[in-house]
Amino acid sequence: MKVALVHDWLTGMRGGEKVLELLCEIYPDADILTLVHERGSVSQKIEQHNIITSSLQLFPWVRRNYRYFLPAFPVLIEQFDLDAYDLVISSSHSAAKAVVKTGKSIHISYCHSPMRYAWDQFDAYFGPARVGSRLSHLFYQPIMKHLATWDAATATRVDRFIANSKHISQRISRYYNRDATVVHPPVDTDFFHPNQTIPGSHFLIVSALVPYKKIELAIKASQLIGAQLRIIGDGTDRQRLVRYAGSQVKFLGRVPDEILRNEYRCAAAVLMPGKEDFGIVPVEAQACGRPVVALASGGALETIIDGHTGVLVQGSTADDFARGMERVRSQSFNLELIRSHAEKFSRERFLEQMKNTINNTINHSPETQW
Repeated sequence: MKVALVHDWLTGMRGGEKVLELLCEIYPDADILTLVHERGSVSQKIEQHNIITSSLQLFPWVRRNYRYFLPAFPVLIEQFDLDAYDLVISSSHSAAKAVVKTGKSIHISYCHSPMRYAWDQFDAYFGPARVGSRLSHLFYQPIMKHLATWDAATATRVDRFIANSKHISQRISRYYNRDATVVHPPVDTDFFHPNQTIPGSHFLIVSALVPYKKIELAIKASQLIGAQLRIIGDGTDRQRLVRYAGSQVKFLGRVPDEILRNEYRCAAAVLMPGKEDFGIVPVEAQACGRPVVALASGGALETIIDGHTGVLVQGSTADDFARGMERVRSQSFNLELIRSHAEKFSRERFLEQMKNTINNTINHSPETQW
């Protein structure tokens, strides 16, 4: 059986790449097809595969600016030749799920999210406050409308959807009119674990620094209660956030996993102010025994138990979040309970559920002739 793994782009190790890494473990001989690959930006387990890129790869400078080519993604993803493959597994939050397979093959799509910027998060990326009223209305709105239509139409190319959360399963139903099996993403609960570190009084954010993550809300909340805040991550919003933040906020950029683990252990709590599709970071934090303060929406409702492993904030203002931070500082949490909850999202659980779902799809497909 010849297998292709299709991933939107390979430019860093985030949640989607951690899913891909375990798919590589299931299929060590699979080819990886992706729009663009920045060599050395992902794990060795991924890098050792045969990686096939789109024509975007021909332009070295595009590897850090590929998002500017968003309107071309439909054409680029549809140009991949999948004739030789029996099984196609896409790991998609943008265009990967729209690859064109042959009639004999099976396509299973692990969906991290329907295309966010084309559906319900347009304003966060391309709204008037981000790019200006004229550019938003005259340029980005028509492009995103076209992409949303294409995104919905190409959902028929998938034989089975797997969603990373119940929240995303509902979005798949809303935008694609398709059912989806829920398999939560993997968290390395062996690596992320507690030790004897005594937590400090500061808070921690681990996140891509992009608009929809709502980092400025957490910065404002920290200012309201006079708390120190440390931020790990990088992204297009970094310079704006640095200008917005005061001296109580420290930006650490990207850090190695060993430092990340130590930062989790040292924090009073980890903050997640934006609505997440699932959210691997809060589970990593809980695996290290630390509580999480998160917006009571999206994937947080599936990963955090309010009052036991963290605090779910009902409102979406800085004042609301500040009250949640005060609550987590004043409450005593059971480290063992927090850790035990995180273990429900282990890598071993993910591998077992994914293998079962893939095998079930293959065994019940009329296309299976191999």
